[in-house]
Amino acid sequence: MGETNLERMIKLAEEFFETKNNPAQISIDEQVMARLHEIHPAAVTEKKDENGPIAWLIVIPTTQEIMRKFISGAADERNILDDTPLGIRYDALYLCSALVLPEYRGRGLARELTISAVRSIRQQHPIGHLFYWAFSEEGRKLATAVARESSLPLSARAG
Repeated sequence: MGETNLERMIKLAEEFFETKNNPAQISIDEQVMARLHEIHPAAVTEKKDENGPIAWLIVIPTTQEIMRKFISGAADERNILDDTPLGIRYDALYLCSALVLPEYRGRGLARELTISAVRSIRQQHPIGHLFYWAFSEEGRKLATAVARESSLPLSARAG
């Protein structure tokens, strides 16, 4: 029997981001998932088919102060997650990661999930800025499209 969609998504994330070899990045586990859901239920979203997840999205609502530290290199991705306080009004949104299984790429799934998450979070929080880590050209294009469609300024941390 072949790999499940979930197994493939986990493998894809590890291969692309190499999180196990980079402590500055968030490595997704049950504890991290619980923390993300505490920050906001739309922080982690997915699209599924009958075989499981085909696309995953992680965004982290936070503050512009934390955003500025990250963009300048004074903080890493792990700090965004750990330093974001609970129960406040967030004014910045970190576009953390979007993964789509290869056979589902080019259909706008990552953009659709991201726009939906941004809209959901903005219903409760005055998000005034988006930011991301310039990790890939695809990520840059996605972040730029989301910022344009959301009418929000976008900042990038260099790779």
